[in-house]
Formats: sequence, C-alpha cells, structure tokens
Amino acid sequence: MYQLLQGGTAMAALVAGLFFLRFWRDTRDRFFLFFAVSFCIDGLLRVALGLTAISEEAEPFFYLVRLFSFLLILAAIVDKNRARGTRNVGRGKSRQRLPAGGDRAGR
Repeated sequence: MYQLLQGGTAMAALVAGLFFLRFWRDTRDRFFLFFAVSFCIDGLLRVALGLTAISEEAEPFFYLVRLFSFLLILAAIVDKNRARGTRNVGRGKSRQRLPAGGDRAGR
C-alpha cells in the first residue's frame, strides 16, 4: 500500500513539474523553471523511495534531496520578489492621505 501511495505522489509531482515546465517554455520566467525542477526532483525522489528497500524518508540522502527541492522553491519566490521590487522602483505614485471623514474634499 505504501508503494502505491508513493507512486501516486510521484506521478502528481512529475505532472506538476511538467506543467511548470510548459509555463516556463511559454514565458521564459525563471520562477516557473525553478518550480519545474523542484517538482521533478521531488517526483524522482518519490520513485526512488518506492523502489528502494530503504523506504524511510528520514534517511539522510532522501532528506537532503528534499531539502534542496524546497530550497529551490524558496529561491524562486525570493528571486521573483526581488525582480519585482527593482522593476517597479520610481514608477509608483505616492498615496494621498484621506481626512478623518474619508472624503477627499474635506467635508
């Protein structure tokens, strides 16, 4: 039963990786590439867990590979937010503060 669940989880992760790969191919945004690589690594790790005699996720090798996969997701998020912050510098308008009544005319 455990191998069946590992196979289903591996299939789901690999399909998600393929979707992100397709989005990367269309947009060429690194965010999607990082997510695609991360999900493919996770899917292949699940296949390896299902096929090996040692099926504990607490093994150091499996744990480190999964940690690397999660760090890729974190790097994608940080990279995307950093790129967005530098791109919008100087384009934003300062907001006006409304009077206590909430009306711009001050009524």
